[in-house]
Amino acid sequence: MSCADSLAKPRPEAPDLPIVLVAAAALINDKSQILLAQRPDGKSMAGLWEFPGGKVEQGETPEFALMRELEEELGIETRPTCYHPIAFASHSYDDFHLLMPVFALRMWKGEVTAKEHKAVEWVHPLDMPKYDMPKADVPLIASLRDLLL
Repeated sequence: MSCADSLAKPRPEAPDLPIVLVAAAALINDKSQILLAQRPDGKSMAGLWEFPGGKVEQGETPEFALMRELEEELGIETRPTCYHPIAFASHSYDDFHLLMPVFALRMWKGEVTAKEHKAVEWVHPLDMPKYDMPKADVPLIASLRDLLL
């Protein structure tokens, strides 16, 4: 629904959903490709392609959660000083509301390996719409395209 269509309707009620804070990374290689990771079988949204990252635990900042998650999921070492905030997603799913800061990352230590994901792929920004992604991630494609092209 467009903004104009939405404004023509009565004000909606706030959703009564728990907020889940997730930090995500747009890893960018020297060819200006972005890493997408395919969610594993058995997990929610299995098979969809996403930006790697994960839930922020109690007592963590998004940056430290992302540092932990990238090591667990991809086997790479990163530091918060290498992260550049570029966007955020705010999206209501059926049972929770996702709030997700996204950080660009061009430098890390180690080789990217799909340790928890089904697969990982380096994708040109113009090819990202070809990948089936979670609804919260889709609006981020344009931000990344504009940043890199």
